[in-house]
Amino acid sequence: MFSTSPSKEDQSIGKWNEGGPTRRAKWWYSTFHTVTAMIGAGVLSLPYALAYLGWGPGIIALVLSWSMTLNTMWQMIQLHECVPGTRFDRYIDLGRHAFGPKLGPWIVLPQQLIVQVGCDIVYMVTGGKCLKKFMEMTCASCTPIRQSYWILIFGGFHFFLSQLPNFNSVAGVSLAAAVMSLSYSTIAWGGSLSHGQIDNVSYAYKSTSAADYMFRVFNALGEISFAFAGHAVVLEIQATIPSTPEKPSKIPMWKGAMGAYFVNAICYFPVALVGYWAFGQDVSDNVLMDLKRPSWLIASANLMVVVHVIGSYQVYAMPVFDMLERMMMKRLNFPPGIALRLLTRSTYVAFTLFVGVTFPFFGDLLGFFGGFGFAPTSYFLPCVMWLIIKKPKRFSTKWFINWVCIFVGMFIMIASTIGGLRNIVTDASTYRFYT
Repeated sequence: MFSTSPSKEDQSIGKWNEGGPTRRAKWWYSTFHTVTAMIGAGVLSLPYALAYLGWGPGIIALVLSWSMTLNTMWQMIQLHECVPGTRFDRYIDLGRHAFGPKLGPWIVLPQQLIVQVGCDIVYMVTGGKCLKKFMEMTCASCTPIRQSYWILIFGGFHFFLSQLPNFNSVAGVSLAAAVMSLSYSTIAWGGSLSHGQIDNVSYAYKSTSAADYMFRVFNALGEISFAFAGHAVVLEIQATIPSTPEKPSKIPMWKGAMGAYFVNAICYFPVALVGYWAFGQDVSDNVLMDLKRPSWLIASANLMVVVHVIGSYQVYAMPVFDMLERMMMKRLNFPPGIALRLLTRSTYVAFTLFVGVTFPFFGDLLGFFGGFGFAPTSYFLPCVMWLIIKKPKRFSTKWFINWVCIFVGMFIMIASTIGGLRNIVTDASTYRFYT
């Protein structure tokens, strides 16, 4: 029988509030939370990824990623209540069950933290850049301000928003973010379509050295994998949905996830294909930066990105806040309350802000974090846990699909991590910091 209240183990593992997880959410909550977590800044870099992969390999990589991550999303939703009477409300809970209480946290927690912290760093950069672009387009006579300052301004919002106590309290912000993601994605591909092809557009592979091109291709794979996020917080989202023996949470959660993936498809594929069609190999790593007219619409799209990444930052930060606060209470006997929230959450926001200001390489960060963190959590870790827990028959269709996902995911992880890290080092060598 499924339990609608958290067990003692659930409460010790994580609390969204003093009474444990609040399970009042409806299926549509999971839709906009998942949309907010999944559709983020990465969508704007998809045309840039196609510029290195080309039409054929690029489309194949997009379709394969969409299909693979939809499958792993379904697996995680099913595994949430795979043990009668127990709800694995967090990725680490499921990892403990699959790999054991000692090995599980070492396998799952680092990957999940890389995704959550990496996303928040990228969103700091994205928010600051889009704020800068918005102001430049709406106030041409204003004195230009350094990009670093815009990132600091964007980060300032989160010192206040991070004090919201739990997932349910950011539902309104998350809903607004989900609407914004659909809106600016539509503007991105609609604006590219209206702009038309640039003069002498070229779809040839970028001219560079063989070694540099290989690393850039690896980074492009990471950018695509970064665009298919959400798995790192899917169990936390499902934890907010009530569950009964007659209607387990996996039913409304899967309904919400399907809605999210439908929104994902109508955002990602048009942006990637139309953006690459319009600008070819000259497209920038944020396609909105290539659009100039109509200025009011492009300015609005940049502001929408800002609103969206504000919500996305909080969706990814909430599980980290929970972990940091539990650690402070357990190891330092820090009393729960406002002082604890203020200390831990402000410190985390300051850390992500510092890294974002120091390394504002949008495309390179997407590739690095996409490979290092997103490929495991979204592409193959759910498959590994499915094989361990469900034990499908060897050489059956499900067994074969899972092993294909594992091998493809591991290749993306290794290749894009190497490519992203190399590109960060290369770009940092010619970059003037804090300018």
